[in-house]
Amino acid sequence: MPESRDQWTQFDGCREGMNSRYRCTKFRRKVYILFVMLCGCLCFVLYSFAFTCCAVTPAFSRSARLDYGGNVDAIYDDRLLYKDVHQQQNLRTKRETTLENSLHYRRQRRPQDINEMYSSEDGENPSQYDDDVRQADDKPAKSQGATGMLKTTKNATKKLPNAIIIGVKKGGTRALLEFIRLHPDVRAPGPETHFFDRHYNRGLEWYRNQMPPTLEGQITIEKTPSYFITRDVPRRIYNMSKDTKIIIVLRDPVTRAISDYTQTASKRTGMKSFEQLAILDNATGLVDTSWGAIRIGVYAKHLEKWLKYFPLSQFCFVSGEHLISDPAAEMAKVQDFLRLKKVITDKHFFFNVTKGFPCLKKPEGSGNPHCLGKTKGRTHPKVDPKVLRRLKSFYRPFNAKLQQITNQDFGWA
Repeated sequence: MPESRDQWTQFDGCREGMNSRYRCTKFRRKVYILFVMLCGCLCFVLYSFAFTCCAVTPAFSRSARLDYGGNVDAIYDDRLLYKDVHQQQNLRTKRETTLENSLHYRRQRRPQDINEMYSSEDGENPSQYDDDVRQADDKPAKSQGATGMLKTTKNATKKLPNAIIIGVKKGGTRALLEFIRLHPDVRAPGPETHFFDRHYNRGLEWYRNQMPPTLEGQITIEKTPSYFITRDVPRRIYNMSKDTKIIIVLRDPVTRAISDYTQTASKRTGMKSFEQLAILDNATGLVDTSWGAIRIGVYAKHLEKWLKYFPLSQFCFVSGEHLISDPAAEMAKVQDFLRLKKVITDKHFFFNVTKGFPCLKKPEGSGNPHCLGKTKGRTHPKVDPKVLRRLKSFYRPFNAKLQQITNQDFGWA
């Protein structure tokens, strides 16, 4: 209790202000509760936004892969391939996982195309390759050095290719590769790698690992015919090595288109006739340039894209017709281009009248001669002569341009 009057007066004054202080405290309590509610709402909004971002990102990545047909080049920048070797090794696991996811979605969308993806562009089954050559070329790697060069037994190493056969499909690329592999200083992988058009995201070390081991003085050659018509391949090969030598096998584009159609028709039933696919309008003779079999034969247009990155001196143009009629002469030209000793001569070939193709003679006592697979030499369908004349007329200006660029007469230009 207060001990003096002044204290009683002060105490009474406090009591007199109780209602005012009570009202003030009640207002502050309401403000505090409102503040707590606002903070809770803000936290809920931020949490919902963060959760939405986490959920959308994987979905966007998946849709991007689907929109690009599984082309993971849209996700990984090309420059990643040319960083330090150790950085490439760290990225390899992530890239292969992305590729597997991409292939999973592509199988759901185009199962038939995926099954054909790893087959040869020329329709050749890798199991039909010559067993003796396969055993000599495809020995497994044993260890990897600190420089990124894959070391194998007997001082052999896996190297990036010195030369690449880039096309054209159904032009004779498989025959050329089989012929050049006879040379003791040439090594080549069995199946087509499709690195620069389908597996570029896997990195150069993956590409190097697909190559066979080579000794000092030997060269590595790779063949993938679809490179010739794929837009980004010239730049990618240039970035790998601007000194890469390019080999192209060219064939009469009309005959090549018929051969392309024959191969496709042998795998699919119910296809339209060659005439129906090649000509859009019979009255005007308008050629369907959107059909791949026709578009591939416009050699000059495709070659111009390659000449933006490589000089003409780094190209070797092989005649598909001469590769059949006189393989030794064409192989002599290729050996000179690759600066190899002329080892492959007439004595290595004999003409198989039944198949209409030259076959390779094996060394004495090593078995029967080696001929290309049964898919070679298919009988072509009979095509309306009017359509043939129209296609020859269509290709004539492009063939003339090709002859002007290469300064080489192929006989059909």
